[in-house]
Amino acid sequence: MKFALALHSDDGVKYGVTVPDLPGCFSGGDTLDEAIEMAREAIDLHCEGLYENDLGIPDAHPLSEHMANPDLAGAVWAIVEVDVGRFLSKPVRLNISLPEGLVRSIDEYASAHHMTRSGFLAKAAQEAMKG
Repeated sequence: MKFALALHSDDGVKYGVTVPDLPGCFSGGDTLDEAIEMAREAIDLHCEGLYENDLGIPDAHPLSEHMANPDLAGAVWAIVEVDVGRFLSKPVRLNISLPEGLVRSIDEYASAHHMTRSGFLAKAAQEAMKG
């Protein structure tokens, strides 16, 4: 899915990012490139939160509509594509058994990468099935 990014900078170096189609989704970076990359991560995490709370991902609005918003005046605009496909269907609860040490490792990794256990396992399964 494509998302519009509104980037603002007070010093022309560090940027704050707003994702107008996802209220409450913000990010930033020390450079323009870093800000855009961090916004991709913020969008993914924000959509994961919407998904886990069964809220759904809002539809995207035209860029021209965002650019007309006076709250976003003076923004530098970018468009990013983020794969949110895994968040577009209803979750199914599973009961699985794994070794305790593996579960602990999964939880530590997921936490360190700002993911949930379910999000990590879903992503790992998708990666394993790609090849």
